Formats: sequence, C-alpha cells, structure tokens
Amino acid sequence: MIKNFLKVAFRNLLRNKGFSAINIIGLAIGMASAILILLWIQNEVSYDQFHDKNDRIYEAWNRASFDGKLWCWNTTPKILARTLEHDLPEIERAVRVNWNSNLLFTVGDKKIMKSGNMVDTGFLQMFSFPMLKGNPATALNDMHSVVLTEKLAKSLFGNQEAMGKVIKLDNKDNFTVTGILKDLPNNTRFDFEYLLPWSYLKFRNEDDSSWGNNSTRTYVLLKKNVRFASVEPKIKVLKQHYDEEAKKDKWEMFIYPISRWRLYSSFTNGTEDNGGRSTFVKLFGTIAGFILLIACINFMNLSTARSEKRAKEVGIRKVVGAHRGSLIGQFIAESILIAFIAAIIAVVIVQLSLPGYNHLTDKKLFINYGSGWTWMACIGFILFTGLLAGSYPAFFLSSFQPVKVLKGTFKKANALISPRKVLVVIQFTFAIILIICTIIVKQQIDYARDRETGYNKDNLVYHFMTGDIPKNYPLIKNELLAAGVAVAITKTSAPLTESWSDGWGQEWEGKDPNDKTDFNRYVCDEGLGKTAGLLFVQGRDFDLKQFPTDSTGMIINESSLKVMKFKDPIGKIVKDNGIDWHIIGVIKDFILTNPYEPTRPMLISGAKSDWFSILQIKLNGKNPTAQNLQKAEAIFKKYNPEYPFDYKFVDEAYAQKFENEQRQGTLAGLFAGLTIFISCLGLFGLATYMAENRIKEIGVRKVLGASVSGITALLSRDFVKLVVISFLIAAPLAWWGMYKWLQDYTYRVDIKWWVFAAACGLSVAIAIITVSYQAIRAAVANPVKSLRTE
Repeated sequence: MIKNFLKVAFRNLLRNKGFSAINIIGLAIGMASAILILLWIQNEVSYDQFHDKNDRIYEAWNRASFDGKLWCWNTTPKILARTLEHDLPEIERAVRVNWNSNLLFTVGDKKIMKSGNMVDTGFLQMFSFPMLKGNPATALNDMHSVVLTEKLAKSLFGNQEAMGKVIKLDNKDNFTVTGILKDLPNNTRFDFEYLLPWSYLKFRNEDDSSWGNNSTRTYVLLKKNVRFASVEPKIKVLKQHYDEEAKKDKWEMFIYPISRWRLYSSFTNGTEDNGGRSTFVKLFGTIAGFILLIACINFMNLSTARSEKRAKEVGIRKVVGAHRGSLIGQFIAESILIAFIAAIIAVVIVQLSLPGYNHLTDKKLFINYGSGWTWMACIGFILFTGLLAGSYPAFFLSSFQPVKVLKGTFKKANALISPRKVLVVIQFTFAIILIICTIIVKQQIDYARDRETGYNKDNLVYHFMTGDIPKNYPLIKNELLAAGVAVAITKTSAPLTESWSDGWGQEWEGKDPNDKTDFNRYVCDEGLGKTAGLLFVQGRDFDLKQFPTDSTGMIINESSLKVMKFKDPIGKIVKDNGIDWHIIGVIKDFILTNPYEPTRPMLISGAKSDWFSILQIKLNGKNPTAQNLQKAEAIFKKYNPEYPFDYKFVDEAYAQKFENEQRQGTLAGLFAGLTIFISCLGLFGLATYMAENRIKEIGVRKVLGASVSGITALLSRDFVKLVVISFLIAAPLAWWGMYKWLQDYTYRVDIKWWVFAAACGLSVAIAIITVSYQAIRAAVANPVKSLRTE
C-alpha cells in the first residue's frame, strides 16, 4: 500500500510540475526559515544550562529603593561570598567573578592583549566548563597560576605543550599555566579567555570588605536537597546584619536561579516582570510557527484549488472499494513526501544561509548532524509539516461523493466565505503585521539615533591607560598636541559611552534627608569640555594650570542641578567619598549610557579622585584620520612600547548601543520579506489555476468586447479584496503589539497613521503585481484557442 501511495504521489508531482515546484519551494523556504529561527531559540533557551549543577546555581542580587523606585541589580559587595559561606550552612560554595580585564600576555617575543576574569578558586568546581588539562579543584589555588582557553593557549604556544609554561602578565608578574579549558560554548553568559585566582586581586590591593561597595558578581551553589524557600528568608536580611545603612533602608538581597539569567533578568519596581529576552524568544517562536503555517497554507490552497483535477480519481477509487481512511492516508503520504523533498532543499538553504545569519544574529549557530536528537527532530519536523500541510486537503479531497463526481455534477465551491479565502487572509494578515512592525522598529532606532547626544563624537577616540601610559601621560599628551595629531586630550575614569560607577549618599546644602538619588559618577583631570565638545550652561571646564584647586572641583549636569535645587550652584560644596568638592561648572545633559532613556544626574569629579582608566583624544580634523592614527601609534609606541596601540572610536562605540534593536528590526524585516514571498508564491499558484479554470469564460468575454484591462481587473479583484480584509485584521493587532513594545522605552517614537497606510498600499501592490502576470496573460490569450473545444 505504501509503495502504491508513493508511486501515485510521484506521478502527480511529475504530471503537475509547475504546481509541484510552487508547493515544494514554498514549503522549503518556510521550513528553512523556521529551522533558522528554531536554532536561534534553542541557543537562547540553552544558555548556561550545560552545567552539571545548574539546578543548584544562583546569582546574588540586591533590592533597594532609590529615586522613589524599588531597584534590583546584580553587583554585590566583595565580602558577600565569604559571608554567605560562613553564615548559611545551606550554601555549599560562593564564588566571585570580577569584571573582565584586558591584560598583556608575554611569551618570549610574542605579546597578546586578552580579556578574562579573576575568580575564586571554586569557580571551576561550581561551573562545568570542560578542562582539557589540569585539575579544576586545584588549578587556581596558587596566586600565580593561570588557566587558559584552548584558543589562547594555541595563540601563545602554537602546537607546543602549554601546561607548566610561564607567562608574564602586564610586564609585571610571572604566572604558571595550571589548566587548559575547552573554548567556551556560544551559549554562556561568561566571556573570558583566561582565569586568574582572586588572591591576585588581593595582591593588587583591589579587594575590600566594604558592604557599601557593590562592585562584583557573586554566584551561589546550594547544597544538595536544600530547598530554595528555606534559604531565601536568611539571604533577604543578610546585609542588614552587617550594614547599619542597609538596616535603616530595609535593604534586601536575594538569589536568582541560573535557569532565568538569560531570558528573565528584568525587574520592574523590585519584581520580575517576565520581560527581557524571553519576550523576543516568544515573539520569534511565534514568527517561526506562522511562517511554517503560511507555507503549509500554500499547500492546502493549491491542493484544494486543484480538487476538480483529482475528483474523478477519488470517485473511481471509491467505486472500486477504497475506504475514506485509505484515501486520507494516500493524500497525507503525498504531503509527507513533498515535505521530505522540501526538507532536503530547506537544509541546503539553511547551510548556505548560516554564515550570514550568524553574522546578523552575532552567534555561532550550527546543525549538529552527529547527534541522534538532531535526526529525531528532523524526522519529527518533516512529519509535523507534512501532516499540517496535508490534513485539510486529505479530508477535503476524500469527502467527494463518487456518484456526483462520475456524473459530472461536481462543482467547485464559490461561496462568499470559503476555507481557501480564509487561509489567504491568514497569510497576508501575518505578512502585513510584520511589515508594520518592521517599519516602526526602524523608526524607533532612527528616532533614538537622531537624538542630540550632548557632545561631539566626531574625531573622538579613546585608549585604555595600559602599561606605561599613566606615568608617561604628560609626555604623550604634549607630543600628540605638538605634532598636530590632536587638538585636545584628557584622561577620565571611563569612556564617554559607559557608566562604570554610580552611587548615592552625597551631601549638599539644603538636601532633603529622605533624598536617595543615585548619581552617575565620572572623573576627569582637565579639558573634558573641549575634548568632548560639552556645552556649559554655567561656570567653566577643569583647568589645573590656571586653577590648581580644580583637583577638588566638580562639574554637574542639568539633571543634578534639578535634584540639588541650587539657584547659584557655582562654588557650592558637594560631599562625596569623604571629599568636599566645589562646583565649578554646569553642563547640558549628555547621553552617557542608554539613548532610549532620559539622562540621569551626573557628577564629574576632579583629579583628586585619581581614578583614571581612559585616555580621551580629540583628533585634528584638518588631517586625514589615517594620518593622525599613524602618527599617534608611533608616539604611543615610543612611550608605551610593550603594548599595542588599541584605540576605539567613540562614534562606533555609541553606534553599538543600537545593535540589539537593529538586529531585531533586521530579523523582523527579513522574515517579513520571506513571509510575503511565500504568500506571493501561493497567490501566484492560485492565480495560475484560476486563469486556467476560467479560460473559456475569458474567451467569451473577449468575443463580446471585453478589454484586456477589464478582464485583468476582474481576475485581480477577488485577491485584492482578501488583502484589504487582511489589512483590516492586521492593523489593530500590529498597533497593539508595537504599542506594548514601545512601552519599554521612555524615549520613544509615536505610532503614525501613515505607517499603516504604507503597509496597506505595499501589500495591495505586491498582491496585484503577483496576480497581474497571470491575469494579463489570460486576458491577452487568443479566444479562438480557448473556445475551440466548444
């Protein structure tokens, strides 16, 4: 029976090559799109789920009130880890992971800058990163031990054995390689190429026991069989036991499970809001389902539209004794066969698309052909697609009554509402929703990008204060200026596009005792206004040569002035970190972090803080940029010869803030285009079949004097009506979805009416173009040929 089913299926495919090609191509593109999205989703939901102890791993978070809101954040005091282990018997281990550090690795004449972390010794015992060599229990016990990834080990030592070799870090200390890790998978939040022991952080005097310094991440491993509910209340009040301010403010701590780090780390007023990346995972899962459904709808529509061609076959089979169940089985087998052929083409499309798709999504996705689960998933996917695509046609075609069919009284349904029309409406409804969403996402990105930043990004670069740059800073600065490479230079605590420090508890005259404003903190020596092009509304910039006391000066932004409520802020004292800072200037707000959010209060302290990590350079715009950079590199090599000249453009760093939204918009646009293409394939097939079925009617109309344009309009009208109905359904759905999405942005675009008009016009135009080719072809055909058989 199965052999007969397959034989009949192949014959039907070959007999109707055009319709078969449309069915297979449409299904293949739909399946390929769904596979690509599912690969992305699988990667997202599997983040850090490969650790053996993932059911017991948590991250420590803070919860406290600032600016009248309840905030949650995951940086904690360095002392927290040891306190958790000491005070709570339910905790097996707690480890700290500091922020990524860029260090210079030197082996012989080879010098490489690499990024990694300093961690507690138990890090490799808590997290299951596979070690190729070394013992995870002891690899980080010695202060001068280092664990490398396989990639970094190969970069440093080539094919030689790396274990036991000595590496000099930052031209200061020698470290022995005590472990080689397999390169990190692409589904982990961690991003390091080396690990150093926390004891080295202590050696560098960068450790502290202050409960007020939230500067590291702390991870917790619960003991086996310990219930989360039993330890949660103890952690909640832990900080209040050691910090009077925390007790006064009812500061809470909590631990957050590893299963929710990637998708759900989003909080509103102290409570998880089910936002974050989970929203996009659900959204793109829905898109994958609809794209596959649209491809299946094409199959359903074309199969049922060709019902008259198969009617006699069904009638004869029933007369000779075929049961409806066997007919259903035959049609399902045909659809599964088509799905199988389409799946082969889809896999080819996926493999060809993966390099570009990985670049677009910033991932390293792949199909693991060596996994049995992959093949089981493929078989299930093909069967599901075949059943979904073939179910309706199978039941529809098998329902024909043999008496009516063989008498020739079988008629094609031409009802006002038919399943075929409903399916076309579903197709274009989803396509139009994606068109509208893509336009609004692009508008939102452009709206934020066009927002005034408050500083001048042109020709502005920054460089980390590596190696000998701090001690040679005056020489480097003077030579860059003297050579005409730069017009202004300053050193700061962080890049202009990032906030590396914030805090509360500052004091000033007239401050409300209940005020708990959180300020962005920034440090500068002098000339920041000139270097970055900041706009001063009161006062002046730092100038240590003319005003040496500017080392304890402070510049505030307009948002800080609103908080402090000074009528005349110049000369006012702001106490912070035990220092009395006097305000020397007020600048217009500039975007430091998120361009989609309002600017926050900001304090820029003078050189007294002595926390400088970044060199900001305003290149001379009169010279070619390449020439400036070439001369700057020579000067940096002169005064910092051991380190590479590793600069970054501020405008490029700022542009990276839009990458996430751009990626979402591009993906939505890509899948909108694929959805439209698949839908148009279906329309093209239906229009072709419609033209074939009405060829004699068209011939009669032409004999009676109908024009080509009139016949074309007649044949296109029904499809245009369906697209307009689709728009009327899609418009409110798209508006609601985009309205909810935009609520996540304080600085957001308004949804304009013309977006919907443009989407409607575009979809109608696409439908007309798709249908018109077949309609015009039928309208210009010679009526003599079409009426010859009459």
